[in-house]
Amino acid sequence: MAKVICVTNQKGGVGKTTTAVNMCYYLAKDKKKTLLVDFDPQGNATSGLGLDKNDKNSLGITMTEVLLNTASMDQCIRPTRYKNYDLAPATPELANAEVEIASLNKKFVRLRDAINEVRDNYDFVVIDLPPSLSLLTVNGMIAADYLLLPVQTEFYALEGVAQLLETMKLVKKQANPHLKLLGVLATMYDKRTSLSTQVLAEIKKYFKDLTFKTTIPRNVRIAEAPSHGAPVGDYDKFCRGAKAYKEFSREVEKRAA
Repeated sequence: MAKVICVTNQKGGVGKTTTAVNMCYYLAKDKKKTLLVDFDPQGNATSGLGLDKNDKNSLGITMTEVLLNTASMDQCIRPTRYKNYDLAPATPELANAEVEIASLNKKFVRLRDAINEVRDNYDFVVIDLPPSLSLLTVNGMIAADYLLLPVQTEFYALEGVAQLLETMKLVKKQANPHLKLLGVLATMYDKRTSLSTQVLAEIKKYFKDLTFKTTIPRNVRIAEAPSHGAPVGDYDKFCRGAKAYKEFSREVEKRAA
């Protein structure tokens, strides 16, 4: 049965989607059958894998229909061009679906129920959540075994993290007692600046052993890869960013074993 990991931070621009896309790429490269669930109405994980998130006709069934219970998870999933790597895509319509289900029954467990349909088919299911404490985010936490928290090594890095962890605590208490914090990943790290070094030290002080040993560097190749519709490991496998995500995904495998 798959390990389910939700990648979240209520602060935007921290490398959340980049982490989800690239972690899945390297898990798949390591022969782990992997599913990436794009559960963010921005649809950046979908476009980051080369699909047009605004072209509903070519995408067909997306997570919008799954959330509304008008299609199954199995109907939504499609293979990517990478072996062992599947995607459940999203479009901006997902935001409307979130509003629609707000007054319906079982609004908090729809993603969990959908993932349970296909869970036995994968080693890892990774959920890319929106940068907010929304109904979609709570669905993700209830569906997951683990929460993965990317934090950028910049000013205000830990802003909002306490609130996110409080939400996790509530979800754990009331709906998903098995949810654990898999770890905190420092992103956009630049060892040449004292600010990055200080913030990394602060993250380690706050989270201790939950901080991943690997840090993701500020790297132009990581930033360029999504515009080419590819993970950084496919775009430039020899760059520092690709090597970092490869090391990080190995850490994830060990922690989620």
